[in-house]
Amino acid sequence: MKAVVYIQYGSPDVLQFKEVEKPIPKNNEVLIKIIATTVNRTDCGFRKPEYLIVRLVGGLFKPKRKILGSEFAGIVETIGKNVNTFIPGDSVFGLST
Repeated sequence: MKAVVYIQYGSPDVLQFKEVEKPIPKNNEVLIKIIATTVNRTDCGFRKPEYLIVRLVGGLFKPKRKILGSEFAGIVETIGKNVNTFIPGDSVFGLST
């Protein structure tokens, strides 16, 4: 799958469009094919942290999570074996953790 990733903190120039491995959902997770997402202040704050607390949460010297973004809308692609609230094909929106 394609994603915009970053492996160091900095300006928007640190963002790279790359092919990444498609995640496999755990037993209690769903995999969502993203149709729409946002870029918000939180994403910019994690990309170029100005406050120490952000680095303590997101990685002191380099980012822990390589893909920015938390808000999404999409379609459930795959579900874990313990998921019974959603089925593949459901339209969903929300926040990632």
